[in-house]
Amino acid sequence: MGSTAEEIVFYTNPMSRGRIVRWMLEELGQPYRTEVLEFGKSMKAPEFLAINPMGKVPTIVHRGVVVTEAAAICAYLADAFPVAGLAPALDDPLRGSYLRWLFFAAGPVEAAISAKAFGALPPPEKAGSLGYGSFEQMTDTLEQAAAGASPWLLGERFSAADVYVGSQVLWGQMFKTLPERDAFSCYGEQLRARPAWQRAAALDDALIPSRA
Repeated sequence: MGSTAEEIVFYTNPMSRGRIVRWMLEELGQPYRTEVLEFGKSMKAPEFLAINPMGKVPTIVHRGVVVTEAAAICAYLADAFPVAGLAPALDDPLRGSYLRWLFFAAGPVEAAISAKAFGALPPPEKAGSLGYGSFEQMTDTLEQAAAGASPWLLGERFSAADVYVGSQVLWGQMFKTLPERDAFSCYGEQLRARPAWQRAAALDDALIPSRA
């Protein structure tokens, strides 16, 4: 699992959140090497646990730095390769909105969807104690973000926030973990039309073993 310092090594599984990072890498336009790991096998092997003790994907290694967590990887890559234009500069007023939606999807959206999927949503009177408030509050806020995408979260500028937030919306539509809303459908259509999304999906789909 060795690599040169400048090489992006991408550890993933095509049936994981690694699909988010694959899309980000295709938007980036930089060469990268893919290492496909198996759940419960190579993902939990000592060699990989030395890289990511969680034994989970996605994980990247670049310039000797290990980055885990899909949202963090997207943010890291956008800043590491500014020529791709996938993140506003530190002095750009859009930086605040970029970080807001990126972390909103990584925090409240992910937490609320997971809680609902496992029947662990708290009673309404406890909503104030949670980062996402209620599932309905999270969904309405996400809908406002998608409805305001014109065509992207930062207006005319596509960013890593669209990759991460967009992935949550696309998965929510696919797995029915989000309610059907016109804003989600329109935003999803725009995302699926991106050549980088199409390339990433084709690459990952080709790695999924046939179930025939």
